[in-house]
Amino acid sequence: MDQIRFAMAQINPTVGDLTGNRDKIVKFVSDARSLGCDIVIFPELAVCGYPPEDLLFKPKFIEDSSKILHEIAHKAENITVIAGCVDKVKDDLFNAAALIRDKEIICMYHKILLPNYGVFDEKRYFKAGNESLAFKLDGLKIGVNICEDIWEGNGPASFEALNMGAPVIINISASPYCAGKLHLRESMLSSRARETASIILYNNMVGGQDELVFDGGSMILGWQGSILARGRQFEEDLVLFDLNVEEYLKHRKVPHRKIITNGFKPKEISLKKCEIKIRPPFPPRRIEKLGSIEEVYKALVLGTKDYAVKNGFKKAVLGLSGGIDSALVAAIAVDALGKDNVVGVTMPSIYTKEETRADAVIVARSLGIKVLTIPISNVFQSYLRTLRKDFSAKGVSASGGKGNVAEENIQARIRGNFLMALSNKFDWLVLTTGNKSEMSTGYCTLYGDMAGGFAVIKDVPKTVVYHLVEYRNAVANKEIIPKTIIKRAPSAELRPNQKDQDTLPPYSTLDSILKLYVEEDKSFSEIVGSHFDPRVVKKVISMVDRNEYKRRQGPPGIKITPKAFGKDRRLPITSKYTDTGNLKKKEILK
Repeated sequence: MDQIRFAMAQINPTVGDLTGNRDKIVKFVSDARSLGCDIVIFPELAVCGYPPEDLLFKPKFIEDSSKILHEIAHKAENITVIAGCVDKVKDDLFNAAALIRDKEIICMYHKILLPNYGVFDEKRYFKAGNESLAFKLDGLKIGVNICEDIWEGNGPASFEALNMGAPVIINISASPYCAGKLHLRESMLSSRARETASIILYNNMVGGQDELVFDGGSMILGWQGSILARGRQFEEDLVLFDLNVEEYLKHRKVPHRKIITNGFKPKEISLKKCEIKIRPPFPPRRIEKLGSIEEVYKALVLGTKDYAVKNGFKKAVLGLSGGIDSALVAAIAVDALGKDNVVGVTMPSIYTKEETRADAVIVARSLGIKVLTIPISNVFQSYLRTLRKDFSAKGVSASGGKGNVAEENIQARIRGNFLMALSNKFDWLVLTTGNKSEMSTGYCTLYGDMAGGFAVIKDVPKTVVYHLVEYRNAVANKEIIPKTIIKRAPSAELRPNQKDQDTLPPYSTLDSILKLYVEEDKSFSEIVGSHFDPRVVKKVISMVDRNEYKRRQGPPGIKITPKAFGKDRRLPITSKYTDTGNLKKKEILK
């Protein structure tokens, strides 16, 4: 045995774009072959994209996916390919890894551990496999498994390494991003490598798919747990690795043989190495991990870009209020789509302060985007005149001087209507600007500021919004988003002298409570035990619970926290259960 060159193709497929995914895979196969690689590896379900969801219930989709896989195999000459795909056996569907060699699909590995928590729903579609695969390449035994199979300590990956004696483990993955996920993966993979004394090649998908962002960050770990090579985060990459087989096996200290009895059946195949006539040297490279705020920003940019591009939108439009949320969304949109493809709209009302309006224009100019100004005052007055008779019980005047939340929401809905009209007329994607703190508590207007096609920061807490703005200004080395916006007290400006804190606790307090209640499922008593005012906690919990109906009707947005609204957190709209004690509603809301 001599040197084996591996390539991990960290690609960005599109769900359902079978021919596009085929062409991308074939190109990376060609690139890997030209670089003298023996094996090229693609992520989980790379052929059809991940997650395909209920497309998997369509027989034609499965049939077409199979045809595309065979077309890919036909292009795989003089190289070994491992590609994630769907495999149908009789009436059963499997999440699979195809082992391809010289235009032939040699065998399929079927994923054994199917995740069924959070955003994952694999038991809805797939049957679990029961065979662990290891193939010999010129005498070196290499185990193959998929995503979840490596997360369990005594799972398929460990079985391949310890029971089947594979010193190299390949794991193809589609692991979605959330803050801190890369560190979690590193820690797990490092432990698995040390436990099994195996080299692990972990290839993760990259790209945005609806509310999910796959961050790449593929890595190769040595048998002592150290990272030997990294893939870039949030972009496609081809990660190369040369393994000197003799040297590795000579120095590898095999752990005490641990027999794993979990019902897995071993399956082994032998392959000859391809003839590699030229193996050009590749320069060593060092990829540094992104900082915590930088990776969140990159996730938001990639998620926005892929949602727009993959759904056929060339341009996006958003309401520029002069506040920090819309300024951040505008900056993300520009970084995702380019300044010529983003339009900002200011829609001042009788309550819009001049400095707020001016800041909206400053942001637009700093970003270089086109800005439209469409005042809403006349339309607002027209609404009030039309509704005057029916609103008279509440004492509203034609000037809107006295009223309640109805008058505030009318203004937000006028703005949402204008943005949707521009979207319909020019085929622009409307980006909404509400953050997670607002979405959690219902401090947003259904069919108003919630109206749009994509909610860029719906999973970003307000306190994190400020950090992201500081990061973006630091990258630009200038104030793209001016300090006046950052320092101004947040306000919806839907009534005179309105401030967010008239309705909500301070955002630092609110976000801490929301993290405990929404993301960690802590009870009222547990949250109060973390030194929060019981009355404030009761108010926040009540607001979160009774606004599930709003969130259910909002547009999709990018997941960046461990538990986002939507697939991560599925609560009934109609529910009598409450964790706010016996206080009356009016007392809670004081």
